[in-house]
Amino acid sequence: MTPEGKSRALKIALAVSVALNLFAVVGGATAVITRANVDQKVEDQRRPGRDASVPQILATLDPEVRERVGQGLKASALAARPDFEAARSARRAAVAATSATNAFDPAAVSALLETSRTAELRGRARLESDAVALLATLQPDDRQAMGAILSRHGKGGGRSSDRGGDGAGERRHGERKADHPRDETPATPKG
Repeated sequence: MTPEGKSRALKIALAVSVALNLFAVVGGATAVITRANVDQKVEDQRRPGRDASVPQILATLDPEVRERVGQGLKASALAARPDFEAARSARRAAVAATSATNAFDPAAVSALLETSRTAELRGRARLESDAVALLATLQPDDRQAMGAILSRHGKGGGRSSDRGGDGAGERRHGERKADHPRDETPATPKG
């Protein structure tokens, strides 16, 4: 092999080595970041109120209390449903407006997102105020058991006002589709 051939082979080998090293560094960084995200999701799932579903929480109550509380939660969810549907509809319209082939109107998209946030917050406020009113009718032991339904709605727990910051958008760490009112209608207890 000529000196020029050796030099060229070394340059190619060096370029391949650099490329492989960069690939390894990017892969390692991705693994570290992914691991941190997984750890955060696991931690979010361990927060109080995440261990039991509403039907499981209701199951701990006496039958007559369970029936009354279940009906109250169901009525509240049905009353809040139009707000959550309006939030989803405005969100879909905002997404559609960003995907349109015609001119992009940032003001219109912002207005739709604001409408979505407002409707979702209105629905959440209804659910939460109805839950507090219902909790006020319970005995201390039952109220303590049912208090977990409020811990499902907050930072890092169940439903959130935005899953990302704007009140009606992406899921936060550890949330399931059913945990968010825009993705599905509010959960209604059976019983």
